[in-house]
Amino acid sequence: MSAAEPNLPGVDPTVPSVARMYDYYLGGKDNFPSDRAAAEKIIAIVPEVRETARDNRAFIGKAVRFMAEQGVRQFLDIGAGLPTQENVHEVAQRIMPDARVAYVDNDPIVLVHARALLADDSNIIAVRGDITDPAAILADPEITAHLDFARPIGLLMSAVLHFVPGDQQVGDIVKTLRGPLVPGSNLLISHFYAPDADNPKVRAGQQVYKGTKPGALVARSQGQIAAYFDGLTLLEPGIVPVKSWRPESEPDRQAEIDMTVPQLVGAVGRLP
Repeated sequence: MSAAEPNLPGVDPTVPSVARMYDYYLGGKDNFPSDRAAAEKIIAIVPEVRETARDNRAFIGKAVRFMAEQGVRQFLDIGAGLPTQENVHEVAQRIMPDARVAYVDNDPIVLVHARALLADDSNIIAVRGDITDPAAILADPEITAHLDFARPIGLLMSAVLHFVPGDQQVGDIVKTLRGPLVPGSNLLISHFYAPDADNPKVRAGQQVYKGTKPGALVARSQGQIAAYFDGLTLLEPGIVPVKSWRPESEPDRQAEIDMTVPQLVGAVGRLP
């Protein structure tokens, strides 16, 4: 189904969706005029947002490849977004052909596209779920039948937690989803970071995202993000801009890391 022809319960094409805005940043076609208009407002505030979206996809790819090389054969990707190039299952299955992936998202259009893409691979499922109800995700019968929580899992929450406004709520979400993980599991998070939440660009971006579904964008500090990894071994290089997580090109490796500006940061932690 094309996003240009919405025919799904729960889809209001007049309300921008963060998943479809992200699709637009990446150059995708599965978005409505409302998504494009909101995304263009963000691009006007933060011209580098498209590059950041691509950097975030690259970060996920590098991290998933690392996890698979360490023997992780299962992945739970929450807030997966619309299918794009170098999806989690594509990266993982190059190393582990039998890797199993459960994609979770609350956008019906995401699920339609994901299920169509994944119909021929029984190792991949796409399930409707909301990160604000983590217990329901863990109890979903499709997920519990698909993933073996007695074995290591790569848990991914990429560019999704900053859309949940309550700091305590986000902490509880991460704690709940981490709860059943066994040693050898990995946690990937990318999150909007700002050293100063009163930064004018941050405030301007938040005004745009107020009009979206889910209606919030929260910049959190390095300390708040670090707390999500308490008890895990934080892999090198720690919490850094997504572009700076194990960069592959020499110019990126030589680039200085600047944590004085708002940006998307990422990290991976391993459960010892």
